[in-house]
Amino acid sequence: MKKEGISRRHFLAGAATVGAAAVAAPALLASMVIGLIIAIFQAATQIHEQTLTFVPKLIGIAVLLLITASWIMAQMNDFVTSIFDKISKL
Repeated sequence: MKKEGISRRHFLAGAATVGAAAVAAPALLASMVIGLIIAIFQAATQIHEQTLTFVPKLIGIAVLLLITASWIMAQMNDFVTSIFDKISKL
């Protein structure tokens, strides 16, 4: 009985970690790509302005989140539904 509980906990923890990484990945990758492009631009032009990095990242991530919001909600909904299904089977 204890082994089943531990393996279920490990499965849920792994599923939560993978789900969190999958949901966060688009925003993190977009931020990284935008930051790299701006860093190359700053190095080429020697313009080192703080707002030059912040504003494009903010706009890019906001647009990306608007585009991927339905997918993120579907992923979170599936995860929460599976958690409640597993809780009801205990």
